[in-house]
Amino acid sequence: MAGENLIVPLIGGLVEDPPWRGFLDALRDAVAGDYASLVFRPLPLGTPEARVIHLYSGEPSPPPVSRHYRENLYLRDPMPYHEMAEGRAFRLDQLLHLGEPAHDAYLTQLLVPSGMNHLRMIRFAEKGGTSGWITVTRRENEFGEEVDALLESLAPYLRAALGTFVALERERMTAAVAREAVRRMNFGWLTLDGEGRVLDADPQGTRMLEGGGPIMRGKDGRLTARDPALRRQLPAAIRELAVDPQARPRALVLSREPWLDLLLVPSGQRMGTTQAAPAIVCYLHADNWSSADRCDQLAQLFDLAPSEARLALALSRGMSISEAAPELGLTVESARTYSKRIYAKTGARGQADLVRFIHRSVLVIA
Repeated sequence: MAGENLIVPLIGGLVEDPPWRGFLDALRDAVAGDYASLVFRPLPLGTPEARVIHLYSGEPSPPPVSRHYRENLYLRDPMPYHEMAEGRAFRLDQLLHLGEPAHDAYLTQLLVPSGMNHLRMIRFAEKGGTSGWITVTRRENEFGEEVDALLESLAPYLRAALGTFVALERERMTAAVAREAVRRMNFGWLTLDGEGRVLDADPQGTRMLEGGGPIMRGKDGRLTARDPALRRQLPAAIRELAVDPQARPRALVLSREPWLDLLLVPSGQRMGTTQAAPAIVCYLHADNWSSADRCDQLAQLFDLAPSEARLALALSRGMSISEAAPELGLTVESARTYSKRIYAKTGARGQADLVRFIHRSVLVIA
């Protein structure tokens, strides 16, 4: 029984779903056990989000026995989990004090009915303090010393694997929160090579590409637009940024109703990992609300009159007063008067302030 044969499935198990299924199957086979389990809690004890993760190979306890454990034995579980010396394999008679009622009940009401008459358990802990427990059991025949040696030889690898898993879980949680924030703000991204070919996209970017909107992936894989003017502007902007990584980002309005804009940014990455390094990152921003809805929301948030809200929306989308006035049926002088009222009500000192106030308000996640 060589522990080396278990290291590959232990490492591979980090990205399995559920994790470590192959490792637990291999461990159960290696010790000729009926059951093998891995239990750990990836968040610190006492945090509301903490949950116990219980992974196993083999036949679990029968449903009535599991229910009895959850309802009656769980709070009186006598196993000294956190008192176990880290990295050392323990026999059942070293964990339970037979003759004591709680210990006898645990053995006769849970372990024996589950076929766990013979048991080995080892605790391992990653450097952040999270502990895990490996348990192997048999219905017949005691485990030999070679099983103790195998489990103890695995302890350093189990610590490293658990530490990596905890770090991955933390990153997954952070990424999930960030993804939800980005989703609510209706942002997406694409990456392009120096010729404008689409290399990758997040789900939101993919939907914008494939949803029949103003941009799409051409037959040659390049990013293109349905509007002829945009079809000319996009390649020119891409060429400029691909040639000069220090060039200023380029912003393009792809659609005004519904709103969709695009920011092209040199990626600055010259080496890829598993994929070709992108030359350009495209950030896409869509607004699923109609302009009328956005004007209503602006009016409510900043106590604006309808005409002021329409002008505020236009200014927040990058239009100048002279550009917005004719679109809204206003003279430039009237638009300037409205803008002064808007700045007074919002506390903005100018258009840049107004854009910042609006795009940092709750409207971005409405």
